[in-house]
Amino acid sequence: MSDDSRIRIVIADDQELVRAGFTMVINSQPDMQVVGQASNGDEAIRLAEQLTPDIVLMDVRMPGMDGITATEHITRMATRGRPIRVIILTTFDLDEYVMAAIHAGASGFLLKDTEPETLLRSIRTVYQGNAIIAPTATKRLIEKMLEPDFHLPGSEAEQTAQEVYTDPELESLTEREREVLVEIAHGLSNQEIADKLFISLPTVKTHVAHILQKINARDRVQAVVFAYENHLVQ
Repeated sequence: MSDDSRIRIVIADDQELVRAGFTMVINSQPDMQVVGQASNGDEAIRLAEQLTPDIVLMDVRMPGMDGITATEHITRMATRGRPIRVIILTTFDLDEYVMAAIHAGASGFLLKDTEPETLLRSIRTVYQGNAIIAPTATKRLIEKMLEPDFHLPGSEAEQTAQEVYTDPELESLTEREREVLVEIAHGLSNQEIADKLFISLPTVKTHVAHILQKINARDRVQAVVFAYENHLVQ
């Protein structure tokens, strides 16, 4: 496989051993290549501009610019007509920062102790334009979002506890689209949604596409966030 057809990856993490470990795993694959390594958010942005990768694996806490701020900058870039997609690397105690990173445009997140096979599969999934979320962290994220005092740092959710914010995009969804969105938030696949709502798989795919367009969500992860923030799921 030529270098031009490989998935080009930049790894941003302040721990050299972490970067070396991920690099070894990724470079063992014929369809992937680590093209750069960064130890903080500033370096990650600079390498993204210079090297035009397809994906950046981004740590959250790093010296200097953090991974959330860097993610917001990087996801605004485009390389060869494609966006640069970011996968957040995190630990259990950083859930709220992961949510903020998803709002900044990340395509999902993985735990740092993810199995190599899961890491590689996730990179390919995100490269194809889909979102990924660490299964073992999903429950914790949902629990966080259901807490009465939960808010995303720097987001519109920073308001008084008495206020209930509702996105105006919610009103644009049809009743069926709301039903589908709720099932997405519950973690169901398209096929599972089709089975539960007694509709065809192509119909579900059409609804999902319309939902993402109407609520201005990049992927299913952002759709889940939208559903919880707007109290569609309790």
